[in-house]
Amino acid sequence: MESFYFKVNGSWHGDRNGKGHIQTNGGLDIAVSAPADMEGPGIGSNPEELLISSSNNCYMITLGAMLGNRKIEVEKLEVVSEGVVDREDGKLKFKQIIHRPVFYINSASGISPEKLLEIAVRAEKACFISQTLRPSIDISVEPNVVVDGK
Repeated sequence: MESFYFKVNGSWHGDRNGKGHIQTNGGLDIAVSAPADMEGPGIGSNPEELLISSSNNCYMITLGAMLGNRKIEVEKLEVVSEGVVDREDGKLKFKQIIHRPVFYINSASGISPEKLLEIAVRAEKACFISQTLRPSIDISVEPNVVVDGK
């Protein structure tokens, strides 16, 4: 078994509506607080955005690896990820993450849009962050392929 270790350094000032700061060895250096939508100060990022960011980043890496393994080159790949948090009986619960990848391709490339859509869905199933979150969060993919800018 091989283990990998990741470290985040955090500091916090105040109560729930205070503000904090986190840093990683990889270069992340941001202010954090509770989100404004949830009656927090909305300073910097928040746990909800960071969870979605983690899922988005893992999905993009997995998708890039799958495209590379198949020697498929796209002009550009963009992924917007959205999270849904519900409040039930006063408790917050992450309900869903939706990844919306957009593949930009040239019609002369010979890449099948259907193949890209298939890979987009497979990448989510292969992403280890998704695998970790999936038992408690619904994760879905809504891919789109733009051919020749249309």
